[in-house]
Amino acid sequence: MPSMIPMKEFADRRRKLMERMAPDSIAIVPAAPESVRNRDVLHPFRQDSDFQYLSGFGEPEAVLVLIPGREHGESVLFCKERNPEKELWDGFLSGPEGAIDKFGLDDAFPISDIDDILPGMIEGRSRVYYPLGKDHSFDARVMDWVKVIRSKVRAGAHPPGEFVALEHLLHDLRLYKSANEIKVMAKAGEISAKAHCRAMKRARKGGYEYNLEAELIHTFMDHGARSTAYPSIVGSGANGCILHYIENSAPLKEGDLVLIDAGCEVDCYASDITRTFPVSGRFSAEQKALYEVVLSAQYAAIEAVRPGNHWNHPHEAALRVLTQGLIDLGLLSGSLDDALEQEAYKPFFMHRTGHWLGLDVHDVGDYKIGDAWRQLEPGMTLTVEPGLYIAPDNTDVDKKWRGIGIRIEDDVVVTKEGCRILTESVPKTIADIEALMAD
Repeated sequence: MPSMIPMKEFADRRRKLMERMAPDSIAIVPAAPESVRNRDVLHPFRQDSDFQYLSGFGEPEAVLVLIPGREHGESVLFCKERNPEKELWDGFLSGPEGAIDKFGLDDAFPISDIDDILPGMIEGRSRVYYPLGKDHSFDARVMDWVKVIRSKVRAGAHPPGEFVALEHLLHDLRLYKSANEIKVMAKAGEISAKAHCRAMKRARKGGYEYNLEAELIHTFMDHGARSTAYPSIVGSGANGCILHYIENSAPLKEGDLVLIDAGCEVDCYASDITRTFPVSGRFSAEQKALYEVVLSAQYAAIEAVRPGNHWNHPHEAALRVLTQGLIDLGLLSGSLDDALEQEAYKPFFMHRTGHWLGLDVHDVGDYKIGDAWRQLEPGMTLTVEPGLYIAPDNTDVDKKWRGIGIRIEDDVVVTKEGCRILTESVPKTIADIEALMAD
């Protein structure tokens, strides 16, 4: 499927990164390695997010090299050559020629030649930007290239004097989403919303969690999203209290809630939605009471997503609503300020209210600058996902509350005036959920 991001934008990203690089430097960005599932079967390949961001090139066994000021082209790609015989087995390749013609790289070479060519490109550069520690086997290759250069010092070679983490420059660029990126993420959110709606409609007692997971995957692929952004969570009953539950094998029972945390990936960009709904199509009194608290907390948090507020403002807003709701329902006692100071809410709400979202579902970007929370700015994209989880073995609360897990999550992008919800087409009020399930 053609990328929704134009090739010019990838070139602009490379240019912006090189403008931030020190003089006489080089950046080396390897593609993701292929991963063996078992014997000669590979896991489906998914490109490394940094490599994808800078190139849009979706093949393994490739290395992107950025050399500001290089006379014969600043953006260089090493990739696999075309081989018609192998392509009959494994699919078509772009080859070095295609890397230039289709992806707008300045220069390209066969990956088989990298040991002969890349050390010469590194030689004479004072600084190397590279993601050290991300791929240990590739780290060793980079060190071997540096050793080759050092072995020639007496002949006048100049090895690099400094290695710098590429992430310091690149991840701040990735934090701010362009109009094209937001368009892709909105599409992923729309497809995921359709999937959640389908799962709500197909829920029934006697089914299983994996039946609903199948509905999600069917809808993702039916609308052109070939993969999930992360393993889908389909937790019914007490399984909804397990934050990263992915077994998805339990039966759906009358009277239980189902918590689904699932999203698809489009052009490598993630969506991330959570909805909680009753198997029977109708919330019980206790489920309804807790659900309304979580929904109010989410509304308060979304209202706090606006330029000028800092990263923690939405979390603080959600905490106040959740904690007051727990006090009003008798699950906590005392004043709101005391409960917040003592973190009395933690047995019921133990995670943050959101995270950055983009090419990674938990996307890159600092949450603090120094010791201060980062200010929210237009183009930043995040999730808003408060929840309440009453553990089935929590004997400090009345039995009627135990085993109820609720989370409500949407994807939002900061705008000049406030924020835009990218996933609002999936119902989340009690009335709308019950109406959809009754349809």
